[in-house]
Amino acid sequence: MTKAIILRETGGPEKLLYENIEVGAPGAGEVQIRHSAIGLNFIDVYDRTGLYPLKLPAVLGREAAGVVSAVGPKVRQLAVGMRVAYALSFPGSYCELRNVPAERLVRVPDGVSDEQAAAMMLKGMTAQYLLRSTHRVKRGETVLIHAAAGGVGSIAVQWAKTLGAKVIGTVGSEAKAQIARELGCDLVIVTDNRDFTARVKEFTGNKGVTVVYDSLGKDSFCASLDCLAPLGMMVTYGNSTGPVPPFAPLELSKRGSLFLTRPALFHYVATPARLAASAKELFDVVAKGQVNIPIGQRYRLAEAAQAHRDLEARKTTGCTVLIP
Repeated sequence: MTKAIILRETGGPEKLLYENIEVGAPGAGEVQIRHSAIGLNFIDVYDRTGLYPLKLPAVLGREAAGVVSAVGPKVRQLAVGMRVAYALSFPGSYCELRNVPAERLVRVPDGVSDEQAAAMMLKGMTAQYLLRSTHRVKRGETVLIHAAAGGVGSIAVQWAKTLGAKVIGTVGSEAKAQIARELGCDLVIVTDNRDFTARVKEFTGNKGVTVVYDSLGKDSFCASLDCLAPLGMMVTYGNSTGPVPPFAPLELSKRGSLFLTRPALFHYVATPARLAASAKELFDVVAKGQVNIPIGQRYRLAEAAQAHRDLEARKTTGCTVLIP
């Protein structure tokens, strides 16, 4: 028997139950991992509330790091005792022990801790595809990153600065504003009751930004479009304030023939080769010290419900990990 967080019905954080589960031996092509750290992400909230429907009962969680404890048949590249990490398109990481497809695992290099690896797989590879693929940030560009002190935002701000961009970050409080400044933002805007569009236009000499990276969704979408320069790109990749409501594509034309995309990580790392390339680029910038992985909070696995409450209340900063 091993411990896990079970979701039997959708709803609030109180629906997360700390229970025993059985984990069998790994099957063909699988590896069994004993988790040492588990990443917390807003997609876990979407799963819990039913925004992203799951077959219940389910174990939540999309990323973790740990040590290989058993290897199934037909696995050649991994062995017992190796440190590994993953981010998956399906849930199941809120547990002590788990079987995972070997092809979706990456080796954790020396110099990167298990907590860092667990915290940065989903968030860090999200930052990687946003900045290096969805819109390839170039030196001299000005970019707007919402939730700049959050999990993805705190990584993306640092990475964008290493690429030579000017970074405008939005945050929800003065305390988070200081964190965003320390991460390297050239301008930080506290969005509570403030018009961030006017500040962005003022900072850019009324030109607007090249790209907006928006994990907030509903509350910031239209205002973010108004921050873009003509031919700019709106990247909406999260829904922390709710899904973006339907809108007329003509609005993109009115604002300067804008581009709009709603990407997802797992399309960018769909093959083992793409996964390895994304993880390598992420691990490289961390190993070189260009990007720090700020772990703002640690909770015991049994405290997952409280971690969800704090995440939804925007009380967290940087990355958050659950410790089995």
